Amino acid sequence: MTFWQNFFWISFPYIMLTMFVVGHIYRYNTDQFGWSAKSSEFLEKRQLKWGSVLFHYGIIFVFFGHVAGILIPKAFYDSVGITDHMYHFGAVWIGGIAGLATIIGVCLLMVRRFTVKRIYVHSTFRDILVLVLLTLIIFSGFVNTVWYTGRGVAFEYRETISPWFRGILTLNPDSALMAGIPLGFQIHVVSALLLFGIWPFTRLVHVWSLPLEYLKRKYIVYRAVFGRKALAMSEDPEKQ
Repeated sequence: MTFWQNFFWISFPYIMLTMFVVGHIYRYNTDQFGWSAKSSEFLEKRQLKWGSVLFHYGIIFVFFGHVAGILIPKAFYDSVGITDHMYHFGAVWIGGIAGLATIIGVCLLMVRRFTVKRIYVHSTFRDILVLVLLTLIIFSGFVNTVWYTGRGVAFEYRETISPWFRGILTLNPDSALMAGIPLGFQIHVVSALLLFGIWPFTRLVHVWSLPLEYLKRKYIVYRAVFGRKALAMSEDPEKQ
């Protein structure tokens, strides 16, 4: 193994994962008031509506697809009777549809970020960096799925990337598994690791603040009141 192979497939993942864990602890202890995604809906709503919905719903399915393909060993699928054809069929069609929705969503958000002046001037370097990285990760992953898996090319990431990643988590990495994998997959993995490294220092931390209490909270009713006379009438039913 060369120096760069060992760096990218052993050292770099641990550097990024360490930044991910330590960075979140530091951010939570020093910036709890900033632990959210700043809303820009009042600056522009139409593109945000479609871009955000497509991106968030798509990325949820993409996430679970990665769990199924990377964290769950191929031997498990073989043991329960899921053939390679069945797995790849689901990966191409279900993963492809989810990936396409995510690409459209992130592209709408990208165009919105750079073309709506009020959004652009309020964007920070970290906002743009995260959006560019997300676009690169999503696009490269989609191309890999369609180009390699869809064409039936003889590359099985469940026998190379998946065991390598599980080895990283179990502190037993084998960089030889990543030697010779297609460039598209290398770009996808390295850019994803970089995103994990900068995650704690960006708006992405809002992922860990899911408002689950909204599921049981009563609705908040908003009423428009125009003028003092309308306000007085709302406070005194006898005047209505």
